[in-house]
Amino acid sequence: MIAFLDGIVAAKTPTAAYISVGGVGFEVGMSQAGLSKLPEKGQSVLVHTYLQVRDDGMMLYGFLSLEEKALFEKLITVSGVGPKVALAALSSYSPDDLANLIAAQDVAAVQRIPGIGKKTASRIILELKGSLDQGIGGLFAQNQVAVSQSLAGATEALLSMGFTSAEAELALKGAPEGATEGALLQYALKKLGS
Repeated sequence: MIAFLDGIVAAKTPTAAYISVGGVGFEVGMSQAGLSKLPEKGQSVLVHTYLQVRDDGMMLYGFLSLEEKALFEKLITVSGVGPKVALAALSSYSPDDLANLIAAQDVAAVQRIPGIGKKTASRIILELKGSLDQGIGGLFAQNQVAVSQSLAGATEALLSMGFTSAEAELALKGAPEGATEGALLQYALKKLGS
């Protein structure tokens, strides 16, 4: 999976950004809020990504914060909510506001999102309410467990390769946030090899 893109903004459209990474251009679908916060063309940017693989192709979705990505991933688990509707939700409300509306069971406010009717709004609230009772922070705390497990796994792999715990800790320092265990290990080995 592509966890993030660290590159240059090449262009923006009303629904996507084009990020150049090492000479390769990636089309990244983003919310209106995310697109409006992107730096100008030619500026560097770090975009957290979600890769959707379907029979008819692949699409990359981008987020400027891990909270926004985590909420997007939760939204698309709801029956009837696809990536476009999830991006519309994140265009309508900030991650904090949307999480609070779901936790408060505000069907009318969730229904104001383009593409969401009363039935889908009720389903979103029913399916996500429990995981968002503490707001977006509670959801992000769940993702932190996965991140710390990835870090622990990468550290363990480095130790099994014969590196000391001090070397492993130093090699993983400054690693990209939210990276998978494999990406962390690759990052550390690159640092140790230089």
